[in-house]
Amino acid sequence: MADNYLEKKMEALQARKAKEQRARQIAWKKRMDAYRKRLEEQRATEAAAEGSCDATKPADSGVRE
Repeated sequence: MADNYLEKKMEALQARKAKEQRARQIAWKKRMDAYRKRLEEQRATEAAAEGSCDATKPADSGVRE
C-alpha cells in the first residue's frame, strides 16, 4: 500500500510540475509577443518621425559656389 501511495504522490508532483512549466512557457510567450509588438510600434513611430524630419529640411537648390 505504501508503494501505491508514493507512486500516486510522485505522479501528482510530476503532473503539477508539468502544469507549472506549461504556465511559465505560456506567460513567457505572452511577454515576448507584447515586447515584439512594442518594438514594432516604436520602429514605426521612429520611421515616421524620420520621414517627417526629412520633409521639413530645406531643399538643396543644387547651386554650388
